[in-house]
Amino acid sequence: MGKTAIRTACKVSLDTPASEQPYLHNRWHPDIPPAASIKDGETVKIECLDWTGGQILNTDTADDVRNVDLTRVHYLSGPFEIEGAAPGDLLLVEIMDVQPFEDQPWGFTGIFDKGNGGGFLDEIYPSAAKAIWDFEGIFCTSRHIPHVKFAGLIHPGILGCAPSAEVLNTWNTREAELIAANKLADRDVALPPQPLNVHAGGADEELTAKVGREGARTIPGRPEHGGNCDIKNLSRGSKVYLPVHVAGAKFSVGDLHFSQGDGEISFCGAIEMAGVITINFKVIKNGMADLGLKSPIYIPGPVEPQFGPGRQIFFEGFSVDEHGKQHYLDVAVAYRQTTLRVIEYLRRFGYSDYQVYLLLSCAPIQGHVAGLVDIPNACTTIGLPMDIFDFDISPSAVPAKRLDMGSCAFETGVKEGKITAGGKNSEVSFGGGLSYKE
Repeated sequence: MGKTAIRTACKVSLDTPASEQPYLHNRWHPDIPPAASIKDGETVKIECLDWTGGQILNTDTADDVRNVDLTRVHYLSGPFEIEGAAPGDLLLVEIMDVQPFEDQPWGFTGIFDKGNGGGFLDEIYPSAAKAIWDFEGIFCTSRHIPHVKFAGLIHPGILGCAPSAEVLNTWNTREAELIAANKLADRDVALPPQPLNVHAGGADEELTAKVGREGARTIPGRPEHGGNCDIKNLSRGSKVYLPVHVAGAKFSVGDLHFSQGDGEISFCGAIEMAGVITINFKVIKNGMADLGLKSPIYIPGPVEPQFGPGRQIFFEGFSVDEHGKQHYLDVAVAYRQTTLRVIEYLRRFGYSDYQVYLLLSCAPIQGHVAGLVDIPNACTTIGLPMDIFDFDISPSAVPAKRLDMGSCAFETGVKEGKITAGGKNSEVSFGGGLSYKE
């Protein structure tokens, strides 16, 4: 007997506001009603919006990135009840395929304005910018970052099962303690439950209000269930083992990426897209105890861009910041410095700092922690694939040939790093000792 057609467990609309679609939600909470039921062992297709719910457009301005409403984001498809799943089980999620919608064959990478979300390097690059990427089969190109083409390692940014009431209370308690203990003047250290613009799928008004008061934001990944981990290697053929905390698992998925670099450094740093993911589900009874798991594990699939030996340049960074201040074994500081070293290197070929920042967020760079034991400096590396460029960027390409690289899309009032205020241009530092001034 031949195989039957794979059914679609969830359909979304690109024309209807995400907040009005009953099979989407933007909080983690055990009481959000299931969007659909899936059998143990079944393979289904699940449609997803991009994580902003369609707020970013295929245009040549980044005003939409600057003005994105971050209370209306991270819309996930689900939750889905997996028949037979119970607390203490594991849900084995096998990613069979991920594809963009045929009628929306493009995605975007964004740098958020420091005053609205920011990003990994927002103290150096504070303005909103974006690049639109066009999909050509397995490859992508961008009019905003020319002379680059690469195959996408397509994957979901978010996979997870709903927390139990106890797990949700643990999240909210420890994140509230973090917020209370770390008052920073210019940024949030965590996001508490927020009733504003909560969307709880098909919940009624009373339940939606409860989810708004108690529900955890979907922005961070968390150890008990995974969630928004943004792991670029969770691509086609990957198997993910997710802890189950509630009856039916209540699995949700979203935040699809055509490609991403390790770290997704610009916050909106992958090539974000709307599309459809095909998943097979299997319940592993008593799996959490039998495998001794407290957090998800995964086995990557066989699909990955191939770059031959010697076809990557690796850059090093250490936990001494751009101001010369020493930090103790700080991996985040080291990775920022590694990123700046790549930006400085690619400037020589004509790219602006913002173009490189966007590229490193979404191209398949390899980020690694090289050392955590040699006090005081942590060391990190970034491997930059040379073959994604259509010209030679190797160290032997001396002197560097500067090309016309055009421009990425900026927010109104910003052009190639020059911020215009009141009709006057002001100097903007790009790090590494280089600044632009008109």
